[in-house]
Amino acid sequence: MSSEDAALEALVVLGEPVRRGLYRYVAGTPGDVGRDAAAEAVGISRSLAAFHLDKLVEAGLLEVDFRRLSGRSGPGAGRPAKMYRRARNEVAVSVPPRAYDAAGHLLAEVVERAGLDGELQAAARAAGEAEGGTVDGEAEPFEVLRARGYEPFWDGRTLRLNNCPFHALAEQFPALVCGMNLAGIEGLLAGLTCGQDWKASMDPLPQGCCVSLEVADATDAAAEEL
Repeated sequence: MSSEDAALEALVVLGEPVRRGLYRYVAGTPGDVGRDAAAEAVGISRSLAAFHLDKLVEAGLLEVDFRRLSGRSGPGAGRPAKMYRRARNEVAVSVPPRAYDAAGHLLAEVVERAGLDGELQAAARAAGEAEGGTVDGEAEPFEVLRARGYEPFWDGRTLRLNNCPFHALAEQFPALVCGMNLAGIEGLLAGLTCGQDWKASMDPLPQGCCVSLEVADATDAAAEEL
């Protein structure tokens, strides 16, 4: 099966509303997800969730691991639970086929070789601020970032991003792309009505985005005024 056919089949699988809901829940949850939690999240039975989750695995959209949730091992520890997480591979399709990834790789390579990191970050910050200015004034960063493919989640007081929309390029050009990403998010915050209450910093997740956000406290605000 060609990569294009596989991507189209994955889209067909996601056309079913229950599977789409399960995929969004698993993909947006940090760490692995069990059948019970997935079933509860979308309001279906465990057996039905298991059926649809396994269909998502067959389509290459989810990956599976087995783990004893009790933490015990040996006789009497029970059977390992089937745990799901978003697949590491990316699924993209365009009709007719396009090669934007190849163009992006070439452009990133040229920018890196030319040492234009600063110019790229300035452009990303300006674009982010312009985009933030078009957002509804009541919108919070959580909703704005989620709409842009970042999959935010709270880790205590820190807002982390479970997904990097630039993952493929970031793996090949980490310093260049992560710097651009941080600058873009900083610009986005500057353009949002409530953005001055937040700060973004480089804080990579093992599997996820390189940027995290926190609500700026009074000390940070005073320091910025100085």
